[in-house]
Amino acid sequence: MKRSREKAASELFAALYPRLAGWCRRLVDDDETAHEIASEAFTRLWARWTAVAEPRGFLYVTAANLVRDHWRKLERERRAVRRATHEAAVSPPTEQSDPSVRLLVQALPERLRVPILLHYYADMPIREVSVLTGRKEGTVKADLHAARELLRAHLRRSVDHTL
Repeated sequence: MKRSREKAASELFAALYPRLAGWCRRLVDDDETAHEIASEAFTRLWARWTAVAEPRGFLYVTAANLVRDHWRKLERERRAVRRATHEAAVSPPTEQSDPSVRLLVQALPERLRVPILLHYYADMPIREVSVLTGRKEGTVKADLHAARELLRAHLRRSVDHTL
């Protein structure tokens, strides 16, 4: 029994790890951090192996949460550096004059951010995002629409400020 469990986990790892790590890499822009996040997602899956009905979904949702934590940590570090160097008093943060889509996605509420990450960054169909998030397909579509509108408004505002 244990042997088949280990074999199934090994096969799942071989099948999903490269794509999961690549997805994380696009989100965090750092190979080492991406591999740490993907590995941690697999570690958490292994700890709950018998209780997880959909391993792939569990991995991506867990990785999305770990990416969010990484982004928060980076933002805390940036704020600390700004405070320490008084950069905030001298010039406005660069994110406001040159927003990246990643920073804007990071700023979305979790209800909107997770569907965006799963659908657009992990290339999952709406049906699968619906299953993974436990929301109806119509709700996922509405959340994706709301997220796109928020992103569009932020980008429009930043373009207006630079003109």
